[in-house]
Amino acid sequence: MPLFHLSLLLLFTPLLSALTLPPQPSHLLRPYSHSDSTSLSSSSPQQYLDPTFPSLLLPSTPPDFSLPLLSHSFAYTYNLPPFTSPYSPPSSPWSRAVLCLSVSCAGEQYDRIAAVWLDRVELLRTSTAEPTEAGVFWSVRKEVTRYKSLLNNPPNGTIAVMLENIVDDTFTGVYHVNLSLDFYLSEGDESRESKKPADLIIPIAEEKADTGFWFRIHNGSHMRFAQFGIPSNTFRAVLEIFVSFHGNDEFWYTNPPDSYIKKNNLTTGRGNGAFREFFVIVDGHYAGSIVPFPVVFTGGINPLWWAPVVALGAFNLPTYTLELTPFLGILLDRKSHEIGIGVTDGISFWLIDANLHIWLDPNSDLTTAKVVNQAKETSISRDYSSQLLNGTFEIKAERKSYFSGWVNSSFGNLTTYVSNKIEFNSLVNFTNNGKDKFVLMNANQNRLVKISGDGGISLETYDSKYPIQVITKTVPGENDTFTLITSLSHSLYEEHHCESGNEVHASYLIDRQEADGWMLAQDHSVLSGSASTWQTYEYGDEDSVYSRVVQVKDGVILSDNVTDGSGLRHFSW
Repeated sequence: MPLFHLSLLLLFTPLLSALTLPPQPSHLLRPYSHSDSTSLSSSSPQQYLDPTFPSLLLPSTPPDFSLPLLSHSFAYTYNLPPFTSPYSPPSSPWSRAVLCLSVSCAGEQYDRIAAVWLDRVELLRTSTAEPTEAGVFWSVRKEVTRYKSLLNNPPNGTIAVMLENIVDDTFTGVYHVNLSLDFYLSEGDESRESKKPADLIIPIAEEKADTGFWFRIHNGSHMRFAQFGIPSNTFRAVLEIFVSFHGNDEFWYTNPPDSYIKKNNLTTGRGNGAFREFFVIVDGHYAGSIVPFPVVFTGGINPLWWAPVVALGAFNLPTYTLELTPFLGILLDRKSHEIGIGVTDGISFWLIDANLHIWLDPNSDLTTAKVVNQAKETSISRDYSSQLLNGTFEIKAERKSYFSGWVNSSFGNLTTYVSNKIEFNSLVNFTNNGKDKFVLMNANQNRLVKISGDGGISLETYDSKYPIQVITKTVPGENDTFTLITSLSHSLYEEHHCESGNEVHASYLIDRQEADGWMLAQDHSVLSGSASTWQTYEYGDEDSVYSRVVQVKDGVILSDNVTDGSGLRHFSW
């Protein structure tokens, strides 16, 4: 993370005065080795992994050809612009593309946020692992076929990678990065994202890359805007959003209300309660909002958990989509328009940008459209109670939104109806004079997109649920040490269903992590500790099912089992 990164549990656990706990640093680094195991104490670098990348979703065969993009070592890069490299599109045709990122690092270093852009269009948001003295290395592969029009016809042809790092006498880790694209020619190896990619992708991002192309949002009233225009023959528009949260909001789902902080005369900036959503407006019209998945970076909560398996989404942060086709009636006038992005109750700082995917009518230079309906319903209730440093803080929120509009093109007159629903519940509980903390958050989100016309109806639904539970206990020790006892339960559930004519596609995903452990810490260092992590990942569709279960104890993989099957099983949350 950048300099303000609040890397570890201590920064979001005890919001206490020096009278109740020993002095607590803003950063903690895990030890080079937190066990006597040979895997961590050896001189060989250790490979880190994210079990959420099954061969079912990414090509298992070698690529037909690869395109190197850049190779660079990120040493002291804080407050510097991204590293750039020229990009030339492939000369051969291709049907599928995968972005490949490989990173290595040795020494002492915090986790850092990073991103990859092509001509200001973000392709990947990622974070780094915390290295060891012997070194760590890992790779990330991400499907990027959806950016086909950009990969084949980049306006300027510039790849940019942002990775703010600090190297000095204490923080010695330099991140060595290699980036490439793998291309596949065979139509038989098409992506499961089988929809036709957009004809045009417009970046909704910073114009200049002094500190990256992402927008930095510092509070709930701070919105960032981008001007854009679309071709007159547009018939569909979808906004893809990249988001990550840092500084005082890195653990936003654990934050107490400002009233608790003020009542106890605390100096922390981590307040505003535990509800966040980012929202989008188009020319002043509300277009949708999403509660982000609570990604835990590799230095977060208990860094001993994240070796060698990282937290859900840490290497490939999730993206989010909003269907903007109903708003084409506003946008199809050949004028400049404005998209704004903000964060409800947000505090410093959030990094957000977006890509506007545009589909064009190949048979006409002009489409017409009209907005038919826009509506939203919102309810938020907050129940806070506290006595000194103990307190219970509950938040319940629900938001519903409905949009519809028609587009007349060579495909006929198509009406798009969009329904979004968010249900959010949060409980933050401080006990034992604030030394112990219980956090339970759950977000349910449901999206429906229905397109109707003379040719029939197509229907797409997407349902997601992501609960997280964090329990921490702090025990003061001798010589300004303290012991942290931690546990985590973190999950992502997704269901996707699509019907168009006689074609039906359905898929589901279950990704869960359970972790527990303890740390003895002093000043900025973890002196000792023990940690266990268990992860299960399962993806299935109408053709096959893939599952992987990984168990880790003190940095050693105890088991790693993969199962392949066939057929889509039914499941319920």
